[in-house]
Amino acid sequence: MKLIIGLGNPDTKYQNNRHNVGHMFVDFMIKELTGSRVNGLLLAKTATYMNLSGKSVQALMQKHHAKLEDLIIVHDDLDIPLSKFRIVKGYGPKLHNGIDSIEEKLGTKDFLRVRIGVDNRTPENRIPGIEYVLRDFEEREGKMVLDIFPQIVELMKAEKYILL
Repeated sequence: MKLIIGLGNPDTKYQNNRHNVGHMFVDFMIKELTGSRVNGLLLAKTATYMNLSGKSVQALMQKHHAKLEDLIIVHDDLDIPLSKFRIVKGYGPKLHNGIDSIEEKLGTKDFLRVRIGVDNRTPENRIPGIEYVLRDFEEREGKMVLDIFPQIVELMKAEKYILL
C-alpha cells in the first residue's frame, strides 16, 4: 500500500496558500480517482499545522501500518520555481519546517518527496519565504499549479511509485 500524504495547514483560511499545495494535490487525486478502482493507495492530508507535520505523518503511518518505503510526502518548495516539480528520495528542500518535523519524528530523511515549486517572486519582490508561503496563489498561479498535477501523477506512474 502506498500512503500519499499532502502537507498543509488545516484551517480553511489557508486553503489556497502556497504552503497548502500538498493538500491541493491530494484533493486533485481524490477528484481524479473518483470512480476508479485503485488498489493499495491511500490518500491523506495532514491535520496539524505545517510545523507539526511529523506528528500527523507518524500517526497516519501507524494507523495504516505503512512502511517507510510506501510513504510519499507531497509539499510546497521555495527552492523550485512555480509550476515545476521534482520527485526525489531523501533530500530537499533547504528549509521547510514541515519536512524537518517529519524527519525528526520518523528518525530518517529516507522517504519519497514530491516537491512542488511555488516560488514566483521577482528579484524586486523578494519577500521573506515564511511570509510568502502563507499567501494565497494569484488566480493565474493557481491554474499553473493545477496544470502540473496530471504531469506529477503520470511521472509517479511511469516510475512505478504508484500503480493505477
